[in-house]
Amino acid sequence: MTHWARFEHDGIEHFGSLSGDAIEVHAGDLFHAPESTGRQLRLSEVRLLPPVRPGKMVAVWNNLRASAAKHGWEEPAEPLYVLKPSTCCIGHGASIRRPASYDGRIVFEGELGVVIGRRCKDVSEEDAPDFIFGYTCVNDVTALQLIDAVASFAQWTRAKGFDTFGVLGPVVATGLDAATLSVRTTLNGRERQNYPVSDMFFGPAALVSHLSRNMTLEPGDVIACGTSLGVAPMKSGQSVEVTIDGIGTLSNTFE
Repeated sequence: MTHWARFEHDGIEHFGSLSGDAIEVHAGDLFHAPESTGRQLRLSEVRLLPPVRPGKMVAVWNNLRASAAKHGWEEPAEPLYVLKPSTCCIGHGASIRRPASYDGRIVFEGELGVVIGRRCKDVSEEDAPDFIFGYTCVNDVTALQLIDAVASFAQWTRAKGFDTFGVLGPVVATGLDAATLSVRTTLNGRERQNYPVSDMFFGPAALVSHLSRNMTLEPGDVIACGTSLGVAPMKSGQSVEVTIDGIGTLSNTFE
């Protein structure tokens, strides 16, 4: 297993492999034979950024059986999703900010993120794992009351696309068996979500396969796999942490 981080040091962006409190700086292409520079930095010397720069972020809805059962939603025949712009993405430690144009409820959604590693179009579910680079933690932040604010048009993209609403990190972990993972979310230290990836209608490979039939997935694109029970509003000053064993803890404060 390798943990890849993207970070800023002395005003310059870099990427490297994280081990404990040390980052081994790499050069080249993260997704194709990155090379170590031999340089090491301490984690305390850098500012973590989103671990990848997604060209697009795909946020899946109604993908957890427990949540569907509680809300009375039917099992989807295929993944249901919305696109979040790349400009919404922030990393570990950055602040989630309330948009000036919206004063309603803003909720967290702790999720598993799938990071694409190879250009991907019309792939089978069997072949899909070959196109997955690794996994990260996601907080798919949503301005909840905007979705249905206009009766004739559901505003999913606006509700999920504000700056700082796509929280990724702290790293991308490679070499994980996603089926064994669980997602845990805390709000100000209180556990609000704790669910297994195995409860998904569509696991990571199935999502990659289905989505690749609709759009070309590029290296660095992120699929947020959907969330389960426990989604709740955030208040100013509260901290939200999304933890997935094998990846780490994504921690951010809501302003």
